[in-house]
Amino acid sequence: MSLELGTLAVLADFPFEWNYIRSIISVSLYVSLIAVALSTLCSLPVALLIGFKEFRGKTLLTSLINTGMGFPSVVVGLVVLFAVSNQGPLGSFDLVFTPEAMIMSQFVLATPVIAGVSLAAVSSVEQNVRDAAYAMGGTRTDVAFVTIKEARYGIATAVLAGFGRAISEVGSVLIVGGNIARSDGTSVTRTLTTAIQLEARQGRFETAMLLGAILLVLVLAVNAIVVRLGNDGGGRYR
Repeated sequence: MSLELGTLAVLADFPFEWNYIRSIISVSLYVSLIAVALSTLCSLPVALLIGFKEFRGKTLLTSLINTGMGFPSVVVGLVVLFAVSNQGPLGSFDLVFTPEAMIMSQFVLATPVIAGVSLAAVSSVEQNVRDAAYAMGGTRTDVAFVTIKEARYGIATAVLAGFGRAISEVGSVLIVGGNIARSDGTSVTRTLTTAIQLEARQGRFETAMLLGAILLVLVLAVNAIVVRLGNDGGGRYR
């Protein structure tokens, strides 16, 4: 009962109340999920290509992917901001301080993570599995699907790691998004992380802690999915 009363007390002082919370969660999930989906569509073919093929520059490309996993987020934000500014190549699309610009920055940050972990998962699939698929008359596409099936736990882990990187991001989304909310409290480009930063800076620690708890629940949900996948399919992935 005391916990419920404490929560109600926080909400009573919470600016814009549930409209504020819902809109921030909505923007956060919209930006992160789309960025991760696009990153997965680009990263998985790259991981399969590197894992299957031997070509000049393979080691360099792998090193670039691994290096990209540690990209400074503020640098990514600055590059994306320049790209969408009036002087940039995408200036005509008027993307400055929009969710679309935030998606671009999170895409850049999540892609190396998803590609790197997926590559490790694909590379761990034993060669005899691929040879067996070829021996049964499978095409390259068939072999790719077999490999994805065998490495599915690792690939799922890669996607979830990319999602964790995206949804917990502060620096780049603050630069390209501007942390904007309308006068009625509806978020335009304000995410959970940037809202936490703002509320803490303004001394509204109860609000910041509530938003932090929501973010923590989302992160724990991601971890629960990974654990569940590990229990269901970990025996196939080595």
